[in-house]
Amino acid sequence: MKEKVLIQDQAYDIRYTLPADEKFLLEWMLDPETNRFFPVQTENEIKDSVRNWMGYARYKASLTATWKKEPCGIGTLFLMPYQKVSHHCMFYLIVKKEARRQGIGGSMVKNLIHLASHHFKLESVHAEVFEGCPLFSVLKRQGFESFAYQERYVKQSNGKYLARHLLESFI
Repeated sequence: MKEKVLIQDQAYDIRYTLPADEKFLLEWMLDPETNRFFPVQTENEIKDSVRNWMGYARYKASLTATWKKEPCGIGTLFLMPYQKVSHHCMFYLIVKKEARRQGIGGSMVKNLIHLASHHFKLESVHAEVFEGCPLFSVLKRQGFESFAYQERYVKQSNGKYLARHLLESFI
């Protein structure tokens, strides 16, 4: 029987993202089932995106969830570089397939909001979520409000289009 991750368990932890976590992020992003919820598609796009995510780790703007010390999720605040817009940011979150529906996404969102408000003094965070992504319901439960919706926003390799939801939380 497959062991379930329980976020109340002492084996679960959240820490700042380390350079060694890049290989996990790349592996998860290369999985077609996971990748369909992100705007990147080709291997080169994915590698560029992963490098971008990992770049924020040097500012301690990225968190990694671990189960028994093995990474199972990464969430990153994409900080704004300009003073006029530095009061908010977008974030991305990924949870490895085998660890989904265990409360990790919700736990990561709470920790990212805490990091955004207490460490970076941000006023709001927002997320881009594609149609069918499980993160949508997690964000709605956490009080995020939809502020934009676009039909047929992203075209997948199979020719199917997905809508895009933009959600925001004021902190």
